[in-house]
Amino acid sequence: MEGAVDTDDAALNAKVEEWLRYDQRQETREEILALLQAKDYDKLRTLLMKRLAFGTAGLRARMGAGYSCMNDLVIIQTTQGLARHIQSDFPDAASRGVVIGHDARHNSQRFAQLAAAVFLSQGIRVHLFSDIVPTPYVAFAVRHLKCVAGITVTASHNPKQDNGYKVFWDNGAQIIPPQDELIAKSISENLEPWKDSWTYSTASTNQLCSDPLENIRSVYNERLTAASYHRVPNENSDFVFTYTPMHGVGQRYAADAFRMFGLKPFVSVKQQSAPDPDFPTVQFPNPEEGKSALNLAIAAANSHGSTVILANDPDADRLAVAERKPDGSWHVFSGNEIGALFAWWLWDNHKQQHPDIPASKVCMMSSTVSSKIIATIAAREGFHFDETLTGFKWMGNMTEKRMSEGYSVLFAFEEAIGFMVGPEVLDKDGISALAAMAEMTVHLNNKGKTLANQLDNIYQKYGYHAANTSYFICHDPETIRKIFTRLRDNQEYPTRCGDFTICGVRDLTTGYDSQQPDKKAILPTSSSSQMITFTFDDGSVATLRTSGTEPKVKYYTEVRLPPGRNGEDAKQCLEKLQQQLVKEFLQPEKNGLIPRPSE
Repeated sequence: MEGAVDTDDAALNAKVEEWLRYDQRQETREEILALLQAKDYDKLRTLLMKRLAFGTAGLRARMGAGYSCMNDLVIIQTTQGLARHIQSDFPDAASRGVVIGHDARHNSQRFAQLAAAVFLSQGIRVHLFSDIVPTPYVAFAVRHLKCVAGITVTASHNPKQDNGYKVFWDNGAQIIPPQDELIAKSISENLEPWKDSWTYSTASTNQLCSDPLENIRSVYNERLTAASYHRVPNENSDFVFTYTPMHGVGQRYAADAFRMFGLKPFVSVKQQSAPDPDFPTVQFPNPEEGKSALNLAIAAANSHGSTVILANDPDADRLAVAERKPDGSWHVFSGNEIGALFAWWLWDNHKQQHPDIPASKVCMMSSTVSSKIIATIAAREGFHFDETLTGFKWMGNMTEKRMSEGYSVLFAFEEAIGFMVGPEVLDKDGISALAAMAEMTVHLNNKGKTLANQLDNIYQKYGYHAANTSYFICHDPETIRKIFTRLRDNQEYPTRCGDFTICGVRDLTTGYDSQQPDKKAILPTSSSSQMITFTFDDGSVATLRTSGTEPKVKYYTEVRLPPGRNGEDAKQCLEKLQQQLVKEFLQPEKNGLIPRPSE
């Protein structure tokens, strides 16, 4: 260590000394030493005195030095804790092994290799992907290879400065409580790097390490065809799609999926088709942001006479869809609208393909902040519907449960453009969703219809469901706490929101639900995050929640009208509800909230 540390803070001294003792990467050591030399003790406290918390989403943060950031040492410590927990949970962990994949971000491959080195040092078999892969490939590989866990190094659609570490359990679904807490405890008990944890080159020479890429790619693509209902019409169609992977991993895997479905190759957005960790052409590498993220795709589509754009986020677990309107402008479908289209498509084809399976043994699901359109369709058609907490960790595990009970699980979705088409991957999967959406589009085109036409048909049959999702940025946790505390007011919740009368309140932070006989929420609760849902007497719903990975306060609104009412009525009602929700409950001016960037 470079001399004694003296910051006039004994606890900080100990942490600086510990970091310099543990960390073997020059860049992050120098970052800490530079702050020490500059006597920037506040920054050192921020970086070293509080650890990046491990939760159900794993880890996600800015890359840099310190326990609060993503770096080599934090990856090693996290993996040591995970390895010990796996060894205690699975007697056959060594032989069954783990799967490790990574995206194309800065340091992702290195972090994956470091994680592999930790497992290998403990005699645990590792299936380490040799190249970038979609996140759903890791979830799929866990089940196919019968591993005890999977890790993917990715920050999904976060800014380029970030990276992350996501964990799948032995069922191929993301971890849920109490596993996250048990892993976090194990991490805290295994912080000092083990003897061989830093030898990340081990992966290339250790006999316990193998590359599953070609096997998984082949099997995944073979299983993918189960979601194709109309291969021959696909092969005969000249419909032109435009595709962008948003500088991420998706290009080759999307091309695979199109080929497996018999679809004509898509038009590529050349500026975004190659992986680039700096995401140079977009402000946010997130197709959920709408047209602002799809400008280049729109230009490519227009120049090639393409009327539908398909886009994955950088780790290819989400799917965005846009369609050119008759006037030449473009409509970017919301996650709720895409969810409605998939629900119709998969139910309609399932009925035709499997008339012997009763509707009561078919299941679809969505998260509680997503549109209630599947619930409406299910009530009319007779299949089972499950509502879960936000996040595919809940839907993935619920899918496994329903399958064990004999249900055919067709579909799950969340409004944040996450879709699970079929149960081969127990997580959101932008590749299988992309292929299924393309096939649906070709089918409709052959009948002279567009996606927008069909969405309107769905709403005419089941009633208009107009929904909107947005957010404010807030970097102050105390401000966020005050917003929700005011609404909670010791369970004296608001009875009105402007002109809308509230008839039900569900608070999944405290576990309160006014519409249950015992006033206790049925869905799991968590005091570590904020989430309140208001139900109005006209059937409308609004939810306010904090993001688990970003400094955002999100709000979700939905208006449901009966069949016979038109879309314009729904739109006007939705705009009114949203305006009053923001004004009355979020009070952005008073609370200094930063609006979502305009497109």
